[in-house]
Amino acid sequence: MAKKQRPAVAPKPAAQDKPATLKDLINPDVLSKLQAQADAMKAAEAKQKEDARQQIVDARKAEQKRLENDFEYLLNNSGTKGTKY
Repeated sequence: MAKKQRPAVAPKPAAQDKPATLKDLINPDVLSKLQAQADAMKAAEAKQKEDARQQIVDARKAEQKRLENDFEYLLNNSGTKGTKY
């Protein structure tokens, strides 16, 4: 009986044969400008989120201060109901 021949392994293409990517085709100066713009957009988005969070915190504090000056709220939510005294 004859041995079965194995299919030949195809040689791997060299690194130079890879298709060019967009990053390779873009001028490095343009690429750096795009990266700077992306960083600026991320920073602006983070600042916007922080401002929104701070506005929510300020609104909560203002509401709590308003409730602390409301006698009815304090009476209804007091820890002791007067039975202790």
